[in-house]
Amino acid sequence: MENEPNELRPDADGEPTFLGLDPPTSRPAAVIVPVPYDATSTWQKGADRGPAALLAASAEVELFDLETSSEPCRSGILTGPPVLHEGDPADLADVVEEVVATVIGQGAVPIVIGGEHSVSIGAIRAAAAAVRSGGDRLGVVQIDAHGDTRESYHGSPFNHACVMARAREVADIVQVGIRAIDRSEHDTMDLDRVFPAHEILEAADDAWMDRAIDLVPEDVYLTIDLDAFDPGIMPATGTPEPGGLDWRTVNAFVARLAARRNVIGFDVVELLPHPAHWACDFLAAKLVHRVLAEILAARGT
Repeated sequence: MENEPNELRPDADGEPTFLGLDPPTSRPAAVIVPVPYDATSTWQKGADRGPAALLAASAEVELFDLETSSEPCRSGILTGPPVLHEGDPADLADVVEEVVATVIGQGAVPIVIGGEHSVSIGAIRAAAAAVRSGGDRLGVVQIDAHGDTRESYHGSPFNHACVMARAREVADIVQVGIRAIDRSEHDTMDLDRVFPAHEILEAADDAWMDRAIDLVPEDVYLTIDLDAFDPGIMPATGTPEPGGLDWRTVNAFVARLAARRNVIGFDVVELLPHPAHWACDFLAAKLVHRVLAEILAARGT
């Protein structure tokens, strides 16, 4: 029996599931990994409430994806238990790495739901290890307002402001939508791999998309910080930056990335739920659904 998209269904432990879906009866194509962690964010707190808000809002997302003419749920989507950790972000990275490695090992697409951006570090390491085991190197595509390439911040190299510094240790990275960086980041970033928001918004065409994709190898992990979007449509995040990307630009880029590369996993992070901005919860949930739809459509599943 098919699930109705407006019915919020808990799993066996009472947690809401993505799209309100019952657990699949066969091996899933994708596994949701909620990580309600918010230890290193440095301005507004509350990203630990992001996964629950996103999952609750996802019950209102239509199961049919118009742009791919598909229903990703038919391939099987399992919502895993939340990864609960209140300690050091380095320890969290180890825990997330183990969980994501298990998902990849089972042949499913891991979808990490944050939580602040430090939750991505372990997922990226797991993806890099899986690709490295086949003799290849991972690419990481970041869609974000911030560079996140500080070597250390507030005393930790695993701070949310350091996630891409850790990523470039194990992968070839490309950064999209950037519009806020520290001077030290500017001096150490490979600017040929950075596609700032103002250049994207002022571009005469979308040729920048192919240039960005050309810079990463075949296997890619995609990390999306919701502050990549302009705060006019996504104010519910801990570090909003004006001059951000719009919905159509992000979706068009994701679709092209999925068509041209093998996206083996992704995350959506930094949702900070607020009662006045409940539409943002839905945007985040819809984004997860759209990215997964593009990945599965590109694979023909």
